[in-house]
Amino acid sequence: MNLHDFSVKTIDGQALNLGDYTGQAVLLVNVASECGLTPQYAGLEKLHEAYSDSGLVVLGLPCNQFGGQEPGAEPQIKAFCESNYQITFPMTARIEVNGDGADPLYQWLTGSESPFPGDITWNFEKFIVDRDGLIAARFDPKTEPDDPGLKEAIEAALNVEL
Repeated sequence: MNLHDFSVKTIDGQALNLGDYTGQAVLLVNVASECGLTPQYAGLEKLHEAYSDSGLVVLGLPCNQFGGQEPGAEPQIKAFCESNYQITFPMTARIEVNGDGADPLYQWLTGSESPFPGDITWNFEKFIVDRDGLIAARFDPKTEPDDPGLKEAIEAALNVEL
């Protein structure tokens, strides 16, 4: 299995086949609007702007499993992200990342077959998936988007240097 085998719903309720990202690297981040880490949205948007022409897709996946910090419905989440952080990268509908209700995408990202198994610990945990759809790296929630190690992993997944 790889990323391209999954689909999710966009924040606007449309089906998104992740196979559409074949040939691109993807940074997946479970996000929340009322978290102390929410200012990371600004850095995620900067990564999107810096690397999208090289083939990176930043994908925000809202989740309300950590402290109830994403309580709004999708239209509220979208409005918050656009008005406060001018987010232009794709966002999904709210999903669950842990437990029995975990989205199949996150079951794959964190399952026993993953190179980085284990439950998501908090909002803003990051996964990098390479151009072939394989999990290349995982970063904890406190890793800022401008972290040199994160950028290095993105560039390795893209096979570029900026």
